[in-house]
Amino acid sequence: MRAPLNRKVYVVGYDVATPLGSTLASTWQRAVAGEAGFRRVTRCATASRSNVVGEIPDWQPQALEFVDRKDAYNWNADFVFLTMALCRRALAHAGLVMDTRTAPRTACLVGSALNGSDAMRIAVENYTQKGPTKVSPYLLPNLCANLPAGKAGMLIGFTGPIFSPQGACASGNHAIAIGSRMIRDGDCDFVIAGGVETCILPEIIQGFANMWATIKVEPGDRAYDDPTQASRPFSIDRKGFVLAEGGGVLVLAADEMVADLGLKPRAEVLGIGWSSDAHHFTLPHEETIVRAIREAIADAGLAPEDIEAINAHGTSTLKGDAVEVACLRAVFGSALGKIPISANKSQIGHTLGAAAGIEAVLGIEAMHQGLVLPTVNHRPDPAFDDIDVVPHQARRHAHEFLLSNAFGFGGTNCCIVFRGV
Repeated sequence: MRAPLNRKVYVVGYDVATPLGSTLASTWQRAVAGEAGFRRVTRCATASRSNVVGEIPDWQPQALEFVDRKDAYNWNADFVFLTMALCRRALAHAGLVMDTRTAPRTACLVGSALNGSDAMRIAVENYTQKGPTKVSPYLLPNLCANLPAGKAGMLIGFTGPIFSPQGACASGNHAIAIGSRMIRDGDCDFVIAGGVETCILPEIIQGFANMWATIKVEPGDRAYDDPTQASRPFSIDRKGFVLAEGGGVLVLAADEMVADLGLKPRAEVLGIGWSSDAHHFTLPHEETIVRAIREAIADAGLAPEDIEAINAHGTSTLKGDAVEVACLRAVFGSALGKIPISANKSQIGHTLGAAAGIEAVLGIEAMHQGLVLPTVNHRPDPAFDDIDVVPHQARRHAHEFLLSNAFGFGGTNCCIVFRGV
């Protein structure tokens, strides 16, 4: 194999769809305003007490201009169309046009934790209620993790490698990390990277509820009358995460391509650290998470004291938040209290495989705007009185180096350091 080119990797564009808004602009406006995008589920019927979720507002894939009636019927896994839309919008934000020079050198890596679960649900209903011949011949393509990237390529025209990093709730960071290594080594010049999840289904809602991962909103809870208060990372009364749908996609580019094509660099992917726990299938493990954070900082050529803001995994679970704080204390020591920590899931919920991609976009945009986004719904927990979670409102904070954490089921961890440019 040829020697790596050791190129720098820049983020040159991005877009998101979240429970705060179906676009980056609408999401950003509400995020800065300190709002949360939760409501009782409308996508499906459920008897679960975990019925507060995050749904993308005004998201109608059938209304997309590239979706006709036949496509809408055949491609019934919503993450396919959401991926296509976000990839196209992120490329437009970057100002990167697919042509004979760029298309063969553009890869697409979009992760998802649950892939086409909605298509499987429709197939099972058809099989049991209408008979085996009514299972769609499109079922298997709808379940393939790489199909959304493939469909995006058919829409946009890129012909570089396509696949889906499967890192559960860290999938988005894995996509960014792998894509950055591919560009660094010279395998491609551009990568569309991130994560997409369309998971608001009754079985998924009930499954998370039965494992006591999501909040059960009952009378007396402050979210019962105000669902927007359901997700409260690092709060004394946190009770589990809010399941949400969404997507976040970034466009990565090699340094010389940024200059050659006149693209606007928005951040540099500076350091990557990843590990696995070999500990438990859902509970995070301090030792290996600490290693991932330290390796990301070291890979960036920095010391812990150089990190100026942290985008926490911050799910709003009792044990998860406590372990993450313990890990940050182990890495940053007494200096941790001086570093603002944002928990975006307080506003958008847990979008599973999409979470890290969305949070990378929000963190980079915040660096550009000279802000740190808030951790809303916060009620202080005395166990965390040494950390600054930016409670309630966004805050002015000029910073250059951002650590973004992501951890997932199976004990998979991926942390990335971004440098604002």
